[in-house]
Amino acid sequence: MTSELVKANELHKVDPVFGQVSFDGHEQVVFCNDKDTGLKAIIGIHNTVLGPALGGTRMWNYTNEWEALNDVLRLSRGMSYKNSISGLNLGGGKAVIIGDAKTQKTPELMTRFGQFVDSLSGKYITAEDVGMETRDMDIVSEVTKHVAGISVERGGSGNPSPVTAYGVFVGMKAAAKYQFGSDNLEGKKVLVQGIGHVGEVLVQHLTESGAIVTIADLNQDRLNEVGSKYGAKIYTGSDLYSADVDIYAPCALGATINDDTINKIQAKIIAGAANNQLANEVTHGKLLKEKGILYAPDFLINAGGVINVYSELVKWTNAQVMEKTENIYNTALEIFKFADDNNITTHQAAFSIAQKRTIHDLAKFMFGFSVFWTYLWFSQFMLIWYGNIPEEPVYYSIRWNDNWRILFF
Repeated sequence: MTSELVKANELHKVDPVFGQVSFDGHEQVVFCNDKDTGLKAIIGIHNTVLGPALGGTRMWNYTNEWEALNDVLRLSRGMSYKNSISGLNLGGGKAVIIGDAKTQKTPELMTRFGQFVDSLSGKYITAEDVGMETRDMDIVSEVTKHVAGISVERGGSGNPSPVTAYGVFVGMKAAAKYQFGSDNLEGKKVLVQGIGHVGEVLVQHLTESGAIVTIADLNQDRLNEVGSKYGAKIYTGSDLYSADVDIYAPCALGATINDDTINKIQAKIIAGAANNQLANEVTHGKLLKEKGILYAPDFLINAGGVINVYSELVKWTNAQVMEKTENIYNTALEIFKFADDNNITTHQAAFSIAQKRTIHDLAKFMFGFSVFWTYLWFSQFMLIWYGNIPEEPVYYSIRWNDNWRILFF
């Protein structure tokens, strides 16, 4: 028998699922593997108190499986708070597919993934995220009904990116209102990091509002395309985190606010579309507060997309979707004020409000169940009394006269 030695910096991986901070009481984690299609996916279901867990599917070429697991746990947890704070009757879930979306994604792989989603019988509803497109959701919809964000032609709401971007835009305006005294973004210097589907639409809104927009992305061709289309500047410096801007909008992957970057940031507002922007929610949230940087919680202001796909489930009109999305502005202002009034970070404030709704609904369920159980218990008692059934009173006699007595008198 041999024992594998674990290095000191690897100790946190000894309990890679239940031992993670991001696990945070997940109800279910599903590992999906299919040799024929090459599918390797993880589905995280964090919480279903408010309803079925809804969250997008991300396809990314992770460095290792450990990284993928940690990502799906953080993302699904964030979806619980996003859906809750947006007032949606949904729980939180997320899925990640390990692989390069440009070279490894095939219709067969998406079909197999859809079959895994279907096997969960509606506990998880999938949708589009990084590395996915509307046509991928259309393929998934051929094998399961538990999918949202399918094309308009198939009766869905289509690409959620424009609504996500609009929610980020109104959230950014709310942050400007609170930090600068006005939500007018004209003349404000904004750095948008990541110009994918959401980032490009955000750039459009910002340039139309008169903001001075600088863009950054790993794809140079994409930079040139978006830059020339909207008149945005392309960042050419060596360290974008130290750029002289008023607003920093991370719209790519998360954890860009970390130990290496947080002390470089010159912006007075952080408001972007990326999920899990804070590498450490407690530590980095506190540091931002101390530095006087207003952080607009990501799971609040990027909720436009999930509002859009939720509309498929409840049959909202486009006007209702936009009304819900525009309400991000008011919710953001309430959270900023709540944070200041209670001397806590904006992330803590948003988390507190989101969690309160989840706990409140759970309490209502428990109360309703208790009333129902009491009704059944009393009905049984009345039946026994009225029918004069001698065998049954033993059940009640024990509870009235033994150690249970305190509950009944």
